Amino acid sequence: MKSQYELLIIGGGAAGLSAAQYGARANLSTLVIEEMAPGGQALLIDKLENYPGIINPIAGFDLAEIMKTQAERFGAEFITSSVEKLEKIGDLFQITTSDGMIKAEAVILATGAKHRHLGIPGEETFIGRGVSYCATCDGPFFKGKKILVVGGGDAACDEAMYLAKLSDKIVQIHRRDRFRAQKALAERALSNPVIDIRFNTIALEIKGKQKVESVVLKNLETGKSEEEAFDAVFVFIGSDPNVSLVPDAAKDESNSIITDEKMATNIPGLYAAGDVRVTPFRQIVTACSDGAVAAHAASQYIDEIRGMAYR
Repeated sequence: MKSQYELLIIGGGAAGLSAAQYGARANLSTLVIEEMAPGGQALLIDKLENYPGIINPIAGFDLAEIMKTQAERFGAEFITSSVEKLEKIGDLFQITTSDGMIKAEAVILATGAKHRHLGIPGEETFIGRGVSYCATCDGPFFKGKKILVVGGGDAACDEAMYLAKLSDKIVQIHRRDRFRAQKALAERALSNPVIDIRFNTIALEIKGKQKVESVVLKNLETGKSEEEAFDAVFVFIGSDPNVSLVPDAAKDESNSIITDEKMATNIPGLYAAGDVRVTPFRQIVTACSDGAVAAHAASQYIDEIRGMAYR
């Protein structure tokens, strides 16, 4: 590891891995800092079947390894470390990590977001075995099955509508007496005959042996709890972008980073890609697109600050 790079990428999920490949291919000295294993939330996917060009389902871990190897072949470097501070001094970014100080001319923040969890017994146990946080990722595995959707916001209603195309046994619960989703989305869910909507209802426990088999539900109005059979539980109660490193970056009401079409933030030289930024669709393929665009824009930015921009 050197003390200075042209491009530094924080986060080794799909967006960060894609950015690493495109940054290195642009002949930029490129470093990716990831505190865990490369892959991000893709590591939770047992069988990924909707990535363009991959016909046979692939484990998220395997796809991440392929992407990392590909980026390394182009010259990108990877280190496992925690980023403690990110600040811009003059034209250079100074990154404080658990392994020392690194400087960079441009930075791509690809730190992702964490799905909010219910925090109930059985949830963590059955992640990947019936508990999911992504309908388009895992919904097709439960065609015709009985599915519980938890949440009442835009994502919950939208994903419930998607799941209703795969099964006619959808139950959607929300802890309040009405949805907080946009009116149009809420009305579409409410009018869908396939979706059994139950307000004032929460999940208390997810049960099963090798996979999800049932959920204990509680009606908040009556106080009554009952165990009901389900094959899958899809949780959509929001997500929290990992933005603590960039308090000065512009964000929307969900605390996601606002970027332009080049993935540029309001801080020159700082780009954001993937789930950490404001985006209408969170998928591996869109994160990869973000990373590629961000790396290309970062390359142009570096040329500009060096007075080498193509005119």
